[in-house]
Amino acid sequence: EDFLWAASVCQALGYDEVNLNLGCPSGTVVAKGKGSGMLRDLSALDAFLEDIFAASPLPISVKTRIGLESKEEFPAILDIYNRYPIKELTVHPRIRKVFYKGSVEMDAFRYAVHNSKNRLCFNGNLNSLQDISKFSEEFPQIEAVMLGRGLIGDPGMLTGTTAKKLEAFHNDLLEQYIAAFGGGRNAMFRMKENWGFLLHRFENSEKLGKRLRKTTDVEEFKAITAEIFHTLPLAQRLQSDW
Repeated sequence: EDFLWAASVCQALGYDEVNLNLGCPSGTVVAKGKGSGMLRDLSALDAFLEDIFAASPLPISVKTRIGLESKEEFPAILDIYNRYPIKELTVHPRIRKVFYKGSVEMDAFRYAVHNSKNRLCFNGNLNSLQDISKFSEEFPQIEAVMLGRGLIGDPGMLTGTTAKKLEAFHNDLLEQYIAAFGGGRNAMFRMKENWGFLLHRFENSEKLGKRLRKTTDVEEFKAITAEIFHTLPLAQRLQSDW
């Protein structure tokens, strides 16, 4: 009922599609049987999909992981997805328990390419234009990719990155966060989440990164970020794990 209500709200706002995220690995989400926690009980998942596809006012796309504990779960999961007219199935080929660590399971994605009845989109460890090109060469039949952490870690990955551009982006985002959250302290803690990815864009960032994580003073935070932008060389590219 909640999903169908949300789909109706999306339709009223002018959206033409609603996405069901079965990929989130967060412990608090999974514990409630949501996100990738929905992959724990495939009978319940099948019943849920049957109900929403029968009554949704909008087409439904799905984002998924390949299992909770083992990639061996994926064939049974994909078999369920194949029973429904999913507008687009985005596959993040990791199991839930690894969160975002290690390599993506490209064999599982290849299985999806050969066995999915729905259109596919790939998500996972695409950190540069080179990574996207490499993916497209191997999977020319896949027309869509989803960019997440790679784009946060390098907002200019599609257009070209310089330290000057990255600093301008960072400072603008910080000021907008300050306005949105009514103060610098909350904005700073939000920005620290971004820096968890941005730091990988700089070489030899461990020392300044440690200071950045520890500070609770906004002005010190700004000074450290300026030092990062002006003294550390940009890494040639973010590393891909596949």
